[in-house]
Amino acid sequence: MDIRTLPEPERLIYNRIRSKYTLTFDRFEVGNRKLRLLKIADLEEFLEGKDPFADVSQFPFWIRLWDAAMILAYVLGSQKDTEGKQLLELGAGLGAPGLAAAAAGYTVTLSDYEDIIMDFQRVSAAASGLPGMKFIHLDWLETQTLEPFDVLAGAEILFREEFFQPLLNIFSTLLKPGGKIFLAHDATRQSLPKFLRLADKDFDIALKKQTIRRDGKEKTIIVNLLRRK
Repeated sequence: MDIRTLPEPERLIYNRIRSKYTLTFDRFEVGNRKLRLLKIADLEEFLEGKDPFADVSQFPFWIRLWDAAMILAYVLGSQKDTEGKQLLELGAGLGAPGLAAAAAGYTVTLSDYEDIIMDFQRVSAAASGLPGMKFIHLDWLETQTLEPFDVLAGAEILFREEFFQPLLNIFSTLLKPGGKIFLAHDATRQSLPKFLRLADKDFDIALKKQTIRRDGKEKTIIVNLLRRK
């Protein structure tokens, strides 16, 4: 991509990040829209020699483009009746699902917890020609004052069980009546069934499986659709 075509604010962000890390853009299509996702090209460069598995709680999960995020991107990108609908992506990381949702017509807010994450998101939105997106800090442990959304979405956001109840509180607070929640996770994620058992108290939960091939092996992604009972 020709970085000179970015609007000046996002071009300045890109150049600031590029001064520290080697960057690349992933391309993917949603419908007839071509989207660009800014990524760190060399994860070792970002980790600076740290063992990512020494303390999983400290691993910067946002730097990786997860298979579940791409599956969720295609699910959201294929939704109809999106005009005027507000969507919040939780733990958005690089933001592929949110970009796809915006391309499909949703008014999208991406949320996460670090400035650098939102820097990547802003550049990706600008590079994809999606100027109406919003970017916010969202701490699941704090009381939220946001207006509720028609749709909540998240990919690979169930890594830590201590955040299960705070996430359910987010669902309760930020989902409009009649709204829906899309979640996508690797089928091997042991935390997923534990979370869904908790969510089952208040939500009807549908499930769809998507099998993909990665490095010559099959991988199953589970997409859940939750609606209030």
